[in-house]
Amino acid sequence: MISVDVLPDFVKDFERTEKSLVDRAAQFPSSILADVAGRRGGLSGRISPLSPEMRFAGPALTVEVRPGDNLMIHAAMAIAKPGDVIVVDGKGDLSSALMGEIMSQQCVALGVAAVVIDGAVRDFSAICDLGFPMFAAGLNPNGPTKNVPGRVNHPISIGGVTVSPGDLVVGDADGVTVIERAKVPSILELAVQKVDSETKRISDIKSRKALRPTWLDGALRAAGVIGQGEAL
Repeated sequence: MISVDVLPDFVKDFERTEKSLVDRAAQFPSSILADVAGRRGGLSGRISPLSPEMRFAGPALTVEVRPGDNLMIHAAMAIAKPGDVIVVDGKGDLSSALMGEIMSQQCVALGVAAVVIDGAVRDFSAICDLGFPMFAAGLNPNGPTKNVPGRVNHPISIGGVTVSPGDLVVGDADGVTVIERAKVPSILELAVQKVDSETKRISDIKSRKALRPTWLDGALRAAGVIGQGEAL
């Protein structure tokens, strides 16, 4: 009988997106990265920053919890390295907060770059005053339990997107985008091209050189809105 190695529920070590790539990614909006990644990787809009000024980039440290229990978030924080982004599959539960001011203060002291939670948090004003990038699905004053096991550093599903340990995570006022670790270098090259293209497009609009996109007539013909040879 072939023996199969079973990954433990709590995984301490994993390969992270390189810091040099994280630093480059931090220069781009989450929307640019989502576009060049094929318009995928953007988390559901229900997961948003507590304040629009909050932004971050870093490798994912993934956590799966049972609804309303934050035991495994504490475990993840115990092994987090500076620059990590703690990404929590909280099952979208908003019945109690999974984090608040105290844990946010701890994250700052540890050098954690941000927290992304598909669930609720609390102490809104204190976290905003602290300036710690906290992205969550909602707020609730109820506190969590701390006694139900979960998993750390396994692939998770959050906001309709699969996130694996070490994937690049970027967040800003528009939301959160996740890029698979192996694809980060190529995605960043595409992001440079996308920014250059959009910068030129905006310049042409402002100068009135091009007030509509060059692809519009072709797309309307393909959709059957106008006929072949016809133009707006």
